[in-house]
Amino acid sequence: MSEAALEELLVLSSIYCGPGEFQLLQQSADGVLFQINSAVGGHVGPDVSLSFHLHPSYPACLPGVSVSSTRLSRSQCQYVRRELLERAAALPREAMVHQLVESLQCMELTEDYGRGEQRVEQRDEEEWTSVLLLDHIRSRNHYIRLLERWTHQLQLTGRLLLGRSILVILQGARPDIKEFCSLLKTVKVDVDSSGKKCKERMMKVLIETPLTSSSGHRVQGLVVREYLSLPELSAAFQELQLIELYEQILPSLTEWHHTGSE
Repeated sequence: MSEAALEELLVLSSIYCGPGEFQLLQQSADGVLFQINSAVGGHVGPDVSLSFHLHPSYPACLPGVSVSSTRLSRSQCQYVRRELLERAAALPREAMVHQLVESLQCMELTEDYGRGEQRVEQRDEEEWTSVLLLDHIRSRNHYIRLLERWTHQLQLTGRLLLGRSILVILQGARPDIKEFCSLLKTVKVDVDSSGKKCKERMMKVLIETPLTSSSGHRVQGLVVREYLSLPELSAAFQELQLIELYEQILPSLTEWHHTGSE
C-alpha cells in the first residue's frame, strides 16, 4: 500500500469513528478494501454502505467503488455509484475518498428520479446469465481472488470453469455483469507470457440471456471447477440447468480452439 493510501486510511478511520461507520475488510498485495457506512443526503437520508478498493498504485488510479443499501433499489445504488465515479474522475489524483463520501451526503434522490427510473429499474432488476471466455490465467491465485472479490462486490454468482477453455458463468443483474466485464478489460488481472502484468483484453462474451425460472437457477458464490473433457464441461452446465446455453456456445468454443491451434 502506498504511503498516501495508508495515511488516508488513518484519517478516514478517525473521521468515521462512530459505531459501524468504518470497517477494514481486507489488506493484501492487491491493495486494501474497506467499507464506510453513511447516508444519502446526510443523516436524514437512507443508509448506504460504500465499499472502496484502493489499488496499490492509488491515488494515481481511481478507487473501486461499490454501493449497497437495504433502503435503495438496485438502480438507485447504480445511480449513486455512477455519480461517485464521475466525481472521482473529475478530482485531482490525490486522496479523495473523504470527498466522495461528502458528495454522497450532499446527493439528492428525488421522487421524480424514482418515477423516471422505474422502467429502467425493472429491466435492471431482471436476472441475467452471461458466459465469458477468458484468454488465459497464468497468475492463478491472484486472478481468482480478483474474480471472487468482484462477484462479491457486484452481488453476482457463478462458476469459473478451468480446462481447455476458461469459462466464467455469471448470474445477476445485467448492469452488474457489464461492470464485471469492464473491470476485466481495465484492471491488470494477470501476467503475460513475459511475466508483465496485463489486462484481460481478449475476453469474449459468448452469450447473454435473461435468466428465467425455466432456464436455470442462481448458484451460491463463485465456484471454481476444473474439467478435463467436453462431457465434464457439459455436465457443469447441466448441473446449472443451462445445457441449452452450452449447446449454443459449443460452436464458438470449437472455432476458438481451431483458430488457436493454427
